[in-house]
Amino acid sequence: MTVEPGVRVGQSQDTDASLIERSRDEPEAFAVLFDRHAEAVHRYAARRLGAEAADDLMAETFTTAFQRRHGYDLARDDARPWLFGIATNLISRHRRAEARRFRALAGLPVPAEHEEAVADRVAARVSAQGVRRELAAAVARLSARHRDVLLLVAWADLGYEEAALALGVPVGTVRSRLHRARSRLREALGGSDPSALREDSGHA
Repeated sequence: MTVEPGVRVGQSQDTDASLIERSRDEPEAFAVLFDRHAEAVHRYAARRLGAEAADDLMAETFTTAFQRRHGYDLARDDARPWLFGIATNLISRHRRAEARRFRALAGLPVPAEHEEAVADRVAARVSAQGVRRELAAAVARLSARHRDVLLLVAWADLGYEEAALALGVPVGTVRSRLHRARSRLREALGGSDPSALREDSGHA
């Protein structure tokens, strides 16, 4: 039996758009969308705000999405940009908490090679060796708009066009903000650690 990527056995193989369309008349169909993407949204929220806040933010993201499902663009099969856009907008209410989290990470000691990383591992497009103090401090200093773009690409695994959809901005704006964010992080890291800011040609 062939199962679409990201879809568990026994789970609907309908596109996200078809599930959302069906949920307009059959609200229970929205539960499949939750099952499909809740883990990724929760992981993204936890990395940005911490585990304690992630449960509530994930729940609020899907509650908001359910309430707005009638306005979803059914031409877009993949609902991830929409969902991560909602989550990012909700995170904007917690900017101070997010900044405190990154500053706290910046103050943590660097783990020994044999130890488990002291924080969630950063996706490969930002760092292959876990959150480091210099990187966390640099992320904390980014403006909200630059941080949002960077982390949607790095942690939500969205491409440029998907990040643009999530934020409601042109693709060119995403590219510009991402370039500036990466430049600032590269400066913070002394420009000597290309692995921390590895470009992903698959998202270009």
